[in-house]
Amino acid sequence: MRLYTFLMALIITVALLSCGSDPAGQTEKTTSKMYEKTGLEQPQAAKKPKELTIHGDTRVDDYYWLNQREDEEVLAYLNAENTYTKSMMSHLDTFQEKLYQEIIARIKPDDTSVPYKDNGYFYITRFEKEKEYPIYSRKKGSLDAPEEIMLNANELAEGFDYYNIGGRAVSPDNRLLAYGQDTLSRRIYTLRFKNLETGEMLPDQIPGTTGSAVWANDNETVFYTLKDETTLRSYKVMRHRLGTPVEEDVEVYSEDDATFLAFAYKTKSDKYIVVGSYATLSQEYRVLDANKPEGEFRIIQPRERGLEYSIAHFGDHFYIRTNLDAQNFRLMKTPEEKTTKDNWEEVIPHRKDVLLEDMEIFKDYLVLSERKAGITQLRVRPWEGEEHYIDFGEDAYLAYTSVNPEFDTKILRIGYTSMTTPNTTYDYDMEGRTFELLKQQEVVGGFNPEEYQSERLMVKARDGVEVPVSMVYRKGFKKDGTQPLLLYGYGSYGNSMEPYFSSVRLSLLDRGFAYAIAHIRGGEEMGRHWYEDGKLLNKKNTFTDFIDVADHLVAENYTSKEQLFAMGGSAGGLLMGAVINMRPDLWKGVIAAVPFVDVVTTMLDESIPLTTGEFDEWGNPKDKTYYDYIKSYSPYDNVEAKEYPAMMVTTGLHDSQVQYWEPAKWVAKLREVKTDQNPLLLHTNMEAGHGGASGRYQRYKETAMEYAFLLDLAGRAEVTEPVKD
Repeated sequence: MRLYTFLMALIITVALLSCGSDPAGQTEKTTSKMYEKTGLEQPQAAKKPKELTIHGDTRVDDYYWLNQREDEEVLAYLNAENTYTKSMMSHLDTFQEKLYQEIIARIKPDDTSVPYKDNGYFYITRFEKEKEYPIYSRKKGSLDAPEEIMLNANELAEGFDYYNIGGRAVSPDNRLLAYGQDTLSRRIYTLRFKNLETGEMLPDQIPGTTGSAVWANDNETVFYTLKDETTLRSYKVMRHRLGTPVEEDVEVYSEDDATFLAFAYKTKSDKYIVVGSYATLSQEYRVLDANKPEGEFRIIQPRERGLEYSIAHFGDHFYIRTNLDAQNFRLMKTPEEKTTKDNWEEVIPHRKDVLLEDMEIFKDYLVLSERKAGITQLRVRPWEGEEHYIDFGEDAYLAYTSVNPEFDTKILRIGYTSMTTPNTTYDYDMEGRTFELLKQQEVVGGFNPEEYQSERLMVKARDGVEVPVSMVYRKGFKKDGTQPLLLYGYGSYGNSMEPYFSSVRLSLLDRGFAYAIAHIRGGEEMGRHWYEDGKLLNKKNTFTDFIDVADHLVAENYTSKEQLFAMGGSAGGLLMGAVINMRPDLWKGVIAAVPFVDVVTTMLDESIPLTTGEFDEWGNPKDKTYYDYIKSYSPYDNVEAKEYPAMMVTTGLHDSQVQYWEPAKWVAKLREVKTDQNPLLLHTNMEAGHGGASGRYQRYKETAMEYAFLLDLAGRAEVTEPVKD
């Protein structure tokens, strides 16, 4: 899904701030110096008209040619835009560096994850001071045992502008490690293998994969998923025996339907290798005895359009989360050998007001993640005995099951955070109903949650639907319309935006911003209908919800149009493009990160990564009904000669989710036709992709740039220290 994995990293880059003394004077006295530089010569891409005709309708795309990634003229244009952005923000160089240092100073330099136990070993991820990448290690049997370094990503990353490790998997006998490495930021991984006893790297290397390998129980066979070289669709599952040539690997499954993605994993019980096929409205699973890697996979339930399900194995049953006759999903179980839907037996019924999101199975307990009124609750259900919900004592928060690889335990590892509570890890005794605090994210330099206030609002949209809004600001924030507010939104793929803590965000909160999340339709915060009411021919609800929330915040004096900012990325960047076309007057400034803005052209080009798998999200424009509807909101197709707010647009040259040329074309067209003198900046990371830089600290260089842009527009760039009461 376009930007599914990027989303959480993106939200962390969002920001706000609130102050206790009178900051309004700062805004009145200070204006952005970017406006003084509007006379700088702006880059303008050459116009090379290309006619695109379908359904008797012809669109003329003057900037279609920018999709040639290796073309020197394209690279020259992108570099010219980067130079222009740097010149426009040159007066902020010192402040931007200060913000960067401030942000990374809050990060504990020698941080260590909470260890988790799996198959006799404790696994740990840790960072060393001033190092960009993690070290993955383990200890045998006890945390007092000697540390075994499995991978030091700092050493492996040497010589690469980008480096990312994905899909670490240890063999059942604990001897071998499989992992993926991406050195381009296209999310195309080469599988590598390491002998953890000797430290030797095995000669086996498998390119073009998703980065994950699944071990059979023989400790010699792995299953992995290949990506199509052009579309990047994961489509083929292969079997590899260590020590044999990759050319001899055996295809065990090929997904020939271009609207589906293929993947593989192992059940928590370690009994089955699972091959899955995923589409927006349908899933299908096949299983194989992990003791018999050369055997035949058997299907659980053949795919049916509109039938969604996922599986987990326990005992002699499969447990199945499904939307079968259940919009908000229900839980079923079926015998191992009788798995088609006519054998499914209900365990947890459907509820109109509760979305069943996930399950975690233990020897004596079933743990369910359920979303009600926008908040995820954890429900503990013993196989025998009384069930209960875990009480966290707050109204707005994010709670989730963390790493729980062991079956035979009464301890549930959970994560918890809220907009004023740093990420916290607990071990929860499901029998005794008690918490053990293992770790809370440390904010270096000190953080006092009592200095901040969170709110949860319900805003009535134009059609009467109530849209939740989560907000945080520093206490003393004046609701008199004078202070800046950053409104963040996404609203696609059923991805719910969570009210969680971000230490990065403090750099805005401490300078007078409030930060709000609009939980608009297209997500799944209020149940499955919330998603369905914000997709396909209902997509415009996503945009109008965001606008209606913004209007409400202005009407209630949380901010004003002169101090209201908006931000979104990927599909949230589509949101930004749509709302500035619909209501350009509403925003002082907008940040659109890796924005999906050329919707019609992209969805008509099946060679572009992810297109075919998203027809059930946006609609297939080869159908005239969907073509007309998508064209009516597609940001690139609706740019007009009018005034737009100040904007910063970011992208990555190697982005595999939203191709760089979408934001590049959009900016080029905006430059050509907009009638205002507001800053319009395009920043292209020439070494990175959808998620930005790979280093632990380097990623915040762009965050500091975005924050400097916002604070400058808000007249807060001179506020170099947090405002205290």
